[in-house]
Amino acid sequence: MPGWKELKRFCERDDWDLYKDTDHYYYKKVMPDGTVKRTKVSKGSGEIHQHMWREILKKQLQVSQEYFNDHI
Repeated sequence: MPGWKELKRFCERDDWDLYKDTDHYYYKKVMPDGTVKRTKVSKGSGEIHQHMWREILKKQLQVSQEYFNDHI
């Protein structure tokens, strides 16, 4: 499973916009059709638990594991 640092790197490389920096990093990406995707990245250094990671990929990033791996 990837860690929070890998998720942050993905957002930066995949052109997500950092719109809030508090105890977490908050990113958003406006898609060509106008929909907005959002994700929250912990400032911790640990690994993301498997169940949470599947939810982040499916509901927030809306990309495949392969796409994610190609962009970190």
